[in-house]
Amino acid sequence: MGGSNGSTQTHFILLGFSDRPHLERILFVVILIAYLLTLVGNTTIILVSRLDPHLCTPMYFFLTHLSFLDLSFTTSSIPQLLYNLNGRDKTISYMGCAIQLFLFLGLGGVECLLLAVMAYDRFVAICKPLHYMVIMNPRLCRGLASVAWGCGVANSLAMSPVTLRLPRCGRHKVDHFLCEMPALIRTACVSTVAVEGTVFVLAVGVVLSPLVFILLSYSYIVRAVLQIRSAPGRQKAVSTCGSHLTVVSLFYGNIIYMYMQPGASSSQDQGKFLTLFYNIVTPLLNPLIYTLRNREVKGALGRLLLGKRELGKE
Repeated sequence: MGGSNGSTQTHFILLGFSDRPHLERILFVVILIAYLLTLVGNTTIILVSRLDPHLCTPMYFFLTHLSFLDLSFTTSSIPQLLYNLNGRDKTISYMGCAIQLFLFLGLGGVECLLLAVMAYDRFVAICKPLHYMVIMNPRLCRGLASVAWGCGVANSLAMSPVTLRLPRCGRHKVDHFLCEMPALIRTACVSTVAVEGTVFVLAVGVVLSPLVFILLSYSYIVRAVLQIRSAPGRQKAVSTCGSHLTVVSLFYGNIIYMYMQPGASSSQDQGKFLTLFYNIVTPLLNPLIYTLRNREVKGALGRLLLGKRELGKE
């Protein structure tokens, strides 16, 4: 039955916010503006981090990955959402839905692990400042980033087929604006207890384990910061860690709700808005929280713009 169901499924209908047509018009404008700002903000971070030699440090190496991750994440779902909001056609092909689900789960897993890697980077910078550049050498940074991306993709490869292979008995309406795992699980016409249990176990490894590591890292960081005697040094450490903790809070506040409460146990309307926040607001705020208010980034932007002006004059 599962095989026939998967082979005959040709498309899904993403209901999204179709029950609120007036809200769709407002959301289209707001999301379009937010998406464009997200593209500009994260692209700027990537370009500045790559072009300015002063930002060739482990911290900005990982921030570049985070910005690329946010770009990929929003682009995997927001264009389809804008298309659906702007017209009556709410369909998405089965292949398109599978790709969207794979990217959503994969990139979400990568971000969990990448935030843990960034917490380790801050731990080394604050707790072992004299050995920072030796420990966080380019080879280790590339290795940690590769592990984050590899584990995130592996997690998606395990979770996506389990969700897509559920028998749906001809049901093709998804009460969501994207092919997101809990919404797809709700379309099944069989008991999903076993699937939800499997998803929960995998989510513990990918979602909660990095969070535990982050909290453990910050327990050592807090102790080290309290031992710093100079006020400027303590303020700088708190500022850097505060930005990372804000990003972690925004990310995990949404991701835990979506992954740890799959299926019918989660509120559908609440889930839609939390997913929307996770898809567009968090990637939009990350550059502002983490880098654009940073003096080093502002200085790099100034040097880059002044350099272009000087070249233009010549």
